[in-house]
Amino acid sequence: MSSAAINELAAHLSERQWNALISLLADDDPAVYRTIRSTILSYGKSSIAWLRPFALARDPVLRRRAQEIIHYLSRQEADRRFMGFCRTLGEDLDVELGAWLLAQTLYPDINVAAYQALLDGYAAELRDRLAGQAGAEKILATINQYLFGELGFTGNEQNYYDPENSYFSRVLDRRLGNPITLCLLFLLISRRLRLPVVGIGMPGHFLCRYQSSTGETFIDAFNRGKLLTKAECIKYLLQSGHGYLEGYLAPVSPRRMLLRMCANLHQIYVDLELPKESSRFQRYIVALSK
Repeated sequence: MSSAAINELAAHLSERQWNALISLLADDDPAVYRTIRSTILSYGKSSIAWLRPFALARDPVLRRRAQEIIHYLSRQEADRRFMGFCRTLGEDLDVELGAWLLAQTLYPDINVAAYQALLDGYAAELRDRLAGQAGAEKILATINQYLFGELGFTGNEQNYYDPENSYFSRVLDRRLGNPITLCLLFLLISRRLRLPVVGIGMPGHFLCRYQSSTGETFIDAFNRGKLLTKAECIKYLLQSGHGYLEGYLAPVSPRRMLLRMCANLHQIYVDLELPKESSRFQRYIVALSK
């Protein structure tokens, strides 16, 4: 445990009291465990460093309970970080950072640097393949072949409302996602390649748009990068009952994109009847809507 964590806990507990708490953490009596857990949680994130050695304990009960408390406190800390991010930044916030912070609210131990390196690697491979290529059609075909052909990223049609489709780390792990997270993948790769790609928050289906001097091409990342014209997008809107407004095909800000990701998850958790999770996302939506 770090000296700072020791000092913080020492202000409340003696070493004998720390040891007593640990000895009772694996108690067979559920009531005792609940009391000890509550006591440990009351000391907040400083308890994490203190508990880490016991997350590797030989006693399976002690190990499991220490891990559960660490995970709970880590999620609380991740929630505070994401809320702070949502409250303090404007429309042009860093959507990639926002996606990682959002993912950490459920998966606090993910290695963000490793995922970023993975995206950097995808972009480096594409940079070599795109060298000397010109024209939107050829560029987009190359990207699509790599991301959706070779790497196998695809829309999760079989389980569209699986929450994991909305957490970007899990999208990269499973190579499955929903329209907005697969568009996020396309956008972040394009950003690394300095390509003119933006997100389009069309009602009912999120798209990307590649804007060149000769025109615009819409990309349906959920459907393996299918290329669409503006007329085809309008046709979809009309057939799906949304009607057509010019703003439906306008770029969305990074903040609005993150808001839509949170709104999707909120609705999923409401449908799954998970009130704690839906309440959490309601707070994010309020923060991002301001």
